[in-house]
Amino acid sequence: MMAVAIEAKPVFSAAKPKLLFEGHYEAGTFPFESNYDVSPDGQRFLMIKGRAQESAATQLNVVLNWSESSAGSRHQGNHDARRRNEARTG
Repeated sequence: MMAVAIEAKPVFSAAKPKLLFEGHYEAGTFPFESNYDVSPDGQRFLMIKGRAQESAATQLNVVLNWSESSAGSRHQGNHDARRRNEARTG
């Protein structure tokens, strides 16, 4: 967000723009629509902060045949438990 001091009289003039703050904020829906509001006392801005670009996923894990592998491990676990039980009673 930038700010510029201006003088309207006797002749319009604008000072050099100053940076107020930086950040990634959501744009308005339309080009002519403002994406912020100013408090009644003029001391604060209300803006919607956008999602950080850095938070985008950088890795995607794909597990193929997951239902078969989980069923297999479930059956294997039952088989192991049965074997342990037989060894105790056996």
